[in-house]
Amino acid sequence: MSKNQKKISEKTIERLSAYRRYLKDLLKKGKDRVYSHELSQIVSGTAAQVRRDLMEVGCNGCSSKGYEISLLIEEISKLLDCSDKQNIALIGVGNLGRALLGYFSGSRDNFDIVAAFDSDPGKSGRIICGRRCYDMEQLPAMLGELKINTAILAVPAESAEKVAQTLIESGIKAILNFAPRHITTGSGVFIETLDMTSALEKAIYFSRKNTQQRKST
Repeated sequence: MSKNQKKISEKTIERLSAYRRYLKDLLKKGKDRVYSHELSQIVSGTAAQVRRDLMEVGCNGCSSKGYEISLLIEEISKLLDCSDKQNIALIGVGNLGRALLGYFSGSRDNFDIVAAFDSDPGKSGRIICGRRCYDMEQLPAMLGELKINTAILAVPAESAEKVAQTLIESGIKAILNFAPRHITTGSGVFIETLDMTSALEKAIYFSRKNTQQRKST
C-alpha cells in the first residue's frame, strides 16, 4: 500500500506538516540532521510519538545520528503534496479574508489561491492582494472553470452554513473554515474549523493560570 493510500489520522497529518516547516527552517540554517526529541518540542509531544509519525512516511532514524533532514522533507512532501498544484478559492474578502490573501500571496509549491469571492458588489471584478474577486453568483461556474476542490471560508458566522452548502453543492471537497460556526456536512467533504476566539480564550486561560502559579511559589 502506498503512503497516499494509507489511512493516517488528522492529528498525524498536522504534526507532519509542522515537522516539515521546522525542518525547512533547519535546512536553511545549514543543519543536515535532527533528532526525534528536537522535533517533539515543536508539537508538545514525545520523541516516541515523533518516531511513530515518521515511520508513517517510511523514515527510520538512527539513535546516534538522528534523521537526515533533506530526506525527511522529501518523504513528508510525498505524502502531503499532490502531484499537481491545488487551486484554492477564498470566500469572504473582509478584513480577515484580505489578511489571508496577503499571507498567502504569491504562488506556493503545492497550492495557490487563484480566486476570491464576496457578496459585496463593490468588490466584484477588482484585483485584491493580487487575486481577482468574483461575485458569489459566479461561484459554481468559476469553481468548475478553475478546477478548484478546496476553499477557505472567511465569512460572518451567520452566513457560514449557507455558503458552505453552496460550496459543497458546487463540488468542493474540503473547506478550511474561519467562521466561528460549526458546519455539518455529508460524507466525502472534509471541514477544518479554526475558531480564533476559542484559541484566544484558551491562551488567556493558561496565561492567567501560569500567572497564579508564579504568585503562589
